Amino acid sequence: MSDGPWLVVGLGNPGPQYAGNRHNVGHMVLDELASRCSASFGSSGGLLGRRPQAVTADVRLGVLPGGAPGPRVILAKPTTYMNVSGGPVAALASYYSVPPERVIMVHDELDIPFDDVRLKRGGGEGGHNGLRDTTKALGTKDYIRVRVGVGRPPGRMDAADFVLRDFSTAERKVLPFLVDNAADAVEAVVLQGLEAAQLRFHTKS
Repeated sequence: MSDGPWLVVGLGNPGPQYAGNRHNVGHMVLDELASRCSASFGSSGGLLGRRPQAVTADVRLGVLPGGAPGPRVILAKPTTYMNVSGGPVAALASYYSVPPERVIMVHDELDIPFDDVRLKRGGGEGGHNGLRDTTKALGTKDYIRVRVGVGRPPGRMDAADFVLRDFSTAERKVLPFLVDNAADAVEAVVLQGLEAAQLRFHTKS
């Protein structure tokens, strides 16, 4: 795997009113990754030469064979709304000289059952506005997605309404394990590569 940092972005909406939404599971996963590294997020406004559009943490993620610290990773949570996430992602990728193939987007996924995690590179956005804007800003679909399953809306509920609701009481009991698995998936991609991570997370025990 090539040298240089990775950029791991958790998608979500800013503000406490959105914090528990299904749409904000990407933020939850990034918080878990930062916690594992004993890191905290700080504003990126100064380094990007503009008003803050993301909070970031510069960490070494995981442990390499032999005990050495893992690769350098920039953890980022855009502070813009979901549908305009692409600008902060592209700005951070440019600032840290991260090519698209080393950008990992962590996001909610309606087409995957709740409590499941799937990984892929490229492909469509599946109606996800955060991914659509990221693709537009980066000029390519060739980035990695860690897709965190939130399931389909019940009955005739609109998908947009569903993802902007908090997880149910039953789901919240399982949510910490889902977030932990998604964070493990990010670490697996960074440490072992996408194919090895897919083999691990796409194979049912």
